[in-house]
Amino acid sequence: MTYVTFGGVTVGICILLATAVKWWPGLKPLQKNAVSHIGRLLPFLLAWAYGVLTILTVGGIIGWIADTTLWISNWLGDAALVWGVGGKAGQHGTGVRYLPLSGPGNGIVLILTVVMAVARKKSGKYGDDLMMGTWCGITLGTSAGVAGFAAVPLAQAANVIGDHVYGAF
Repeated sequence: MTYVTFGGVTVGICILLATAVKWWPGLKPLQKNAVSHIGRLLPFLLAWAYGVLTILTVGGIIGWIADTTLWISNWLGDAALVWGVGGKAGQHGTGVRYLPLSGPGNGIVLILTVVMAVARKKSGKYGDDLMMGTWCGITLGTSAGVAGFAAVPLAQAANVIGDHVYGAF
């Protein structure tokens, strides 16, 4: 498993904030029709949760793609920190432990991968939100902050759902 660096977290936060700024309808429209405007964030949030789950997979092609995406994000973010603002790159030694997905949990991630691939292909309007949400989830899923702590309940939910789905067979 590839661990996130300061640069990787920075990339994830940039994606998250760019999405929030792009989404923000203004205070008056939000007060007038909050449900409609908040609903526009749903594809990004669902893809974010999927991205978190993919970075928690142990191996296989999906895990390799998620690890590679995180590695590239770490590299890009670290380069931007060092060369862009004169900061330092590196990993924060937090000692955070991650909940691995069980066999049935990995099965749920595979099913979600198929769903996300079809949704990305079919949904012209929300395709970019699905891609950016997945990328953001991959970069923030193993962070030590709030996003990283969200990984534990997501992994537990995938494991429990997988136990129920595969327990029927």
